[in-house]
Amino acid sequence: MKVLGLDSSGLVAGVALIQDDVLIAEYTTDYKKTHSQTLLPMLDELRRMVDLDLKSIDLIAVAAGPGSFTGLRIGSATAKGLGLALDIPLAAVPTVDALAYNLYGCEQLICPMMDARRGQVYTGIYTFVNGEMQVIQEQCAISVEELAGRLKEECEKYGKKVILLGDGVPVYREKVQEILQEQCEFAPASCNRQRAACVAVLGQSLAAAGKTVSSDDFCTGISAHVPGRARTDGSRRGASRADESRDHQMSVKTDTETKRACLCLDSFHKHLRWKQQSWRRPV
Repeated sequence: MKVLGLDSSGLVAGVALIQDDVLIAEYTTDYKKTHSQTLLPMLDELRRMVDLDLKSIDLIAVAAGPGSFTGLRIGSATAKGLGLALDIPLAAVPTVDALAYNLYGCEQLICPMMDARRGQVYTGIYTFVNGEMQVIQEQCAISVEELAGRLKEECEKYGKKVILLGDGVPVYREKVQEILQEQCEFAPASCNRQRAACVAVLGQSLAAAGKTVSSDDFCTGISAHVPGRARTDGSRRGASRADESRDHQMSVKTDTETKRACLCLDSFHKHLRWKQQSWRRPV
C-alpha cells in the first residue's frame, strides 16, 4: 500500500510517502513560514523528486489534531482536495499519537507535549510493549502542573522514567523538570517534533483496521479528534478582553491563511487536472 502522510497540525510542516514498510521520501520544515506557503510546494517537490504518479497513491493520512486551528484546516483541506481529485480514501490520525510514535519501541513512558498556550498543553501518555504502542492516557488538553503531577504518579506506578518531546518542551521544560526531577528525560532533535512518516504509518494501520473515510465524508474543519481547549474555570465566561481580542485576531488570521491555502490548492488541482488530461491523450 502506498500512503501519503501530511502533518501541519503544529509548528512543523511535513509530507511523507511510504510504501508498505519502506519510507520512500519525507520532507519536513520547522520555520517561520505559514503552512499555506509551504505544504503544497513541499508535496510538489516530493512528487518531482521521486517521480510520483499521484494516481498510484492508495491512501492519504493526515494529522487530525489536536493542534493549531489554522494548521489543521490547511492540512485537512489539502487532504480532502487531493482525495476528491484522486478518488481515494483518507485516514484521520490523532496528532499526539503520531508524535509519540516517533519513539517506536521505547519501553519508557512517552509524553508528547504540544503548546496549547495559556499554561496548557495537548498531551497523552504512551509506552511500547512487544512493539505495540499502548495508550496509558489518551490525548487531552490539560494544564502543565496537572500533567507533571500525573506523570510523577505514572512514573512511580510503572517504575519507569518518562521521555518528553514536542514543541511544548522548550516552553515548559523548567517547570516540568522542577516537579519530575530525575524521573524525566528529553528526546533529541532527531525525533522530538512531528513527522509525516509517523502519520503515514499510523494511517496504514487504520486502513488495515477498516478505519478510513471517503473524501466526500471527510470533515475539513476541526476534527472530531480535537478536544476543546481546556480552561481552568471550565467556561468561556472567564476570558479577559485581551483574550477575546487575541482570539479575534487569530480568527482573522485563520481565515486569511485558509483562503491562501485554498488558492494554492486550487492551483495545484488545476495542474493535476492538466496532467490527467495529458495522461489520457493518445500517443
